[in-house]
Amino acid sequence: MSRIHRLVPSKTAFFACDLQERFRLIVHSYPSVLKTAEKMVKAALIMECPVIASQQAPRAAPPGENPDASMALVDIGETVPLPLHELPSPILRPSWVPFVKTKFSMVVPEVEKQLKEWDTKSVVLFGIETHVCVLQTAFDLLERGIDVHVLADGTSSANGDEVGLAIKRMRDSGAQITTSESILYQIMRDSAHPGFKALTGLIREYDDSTRDSLQHLIGGRGF
Repeated sequence: MSRIHRLVPSKTAFFACDLQERFRLIVHSYPSVLKTAEKMVKAALIMECPVIASQQAPRAAPPGENPDASMALVDIGETVPLPLHELPSPILRPSWVPFVKTKFSMVVPEVEKQLKEWDTKSVVLFGIETHVCVLQTAFDLLERGIDVHVLADGTSSANGDEVGLAIKRMRDSGAQITTSESILYQIMRDSAHPGFKALTGLIREYDDSTRDSLQHLIGGRGF
């Protein structure tokens, strides 16, 4: 019998996986992924859900060199600008994020320690690439007994055809496949929630980009 996966804000963390400038030109529908991530980070502040962000093996320019615009988009490993600075540390995020990793999964010892301190029961997961870092993060979290909610409108890969299979693998392994808007209402649960007005305003603000994300990242993929 399947289990209902409830979300409680104080027990839920948002994972933003490897949203970096150097992937901007190669990942399928990357602007849509970024818009969803931006919305989720802003929602985290309203709902007081902690956020952990990662960078995958970023490469920096040699000392003293100023990279041109094309290099900045492809070679430099800086995290794509997201409103992470709006999240007060350490209340919503530890001071060491975005953290640099070489492991594909985001579940490194520092993250495991943080999740235990927060007593995290659920993780909302988005970012790139779906079939590599997102997939392995989901598997590691599931193995540790943490519910995983993957945002289908917030994840992609360089090869868009990899996405559907990876999402099916995560779903078959026990992850919940959902969308950004659905998950936000699921966390809120009640229109009497004190953050209702702010959160629904945020959702309306991102109506157009959410529609685009659904079309570009989910439309016709059959999952």
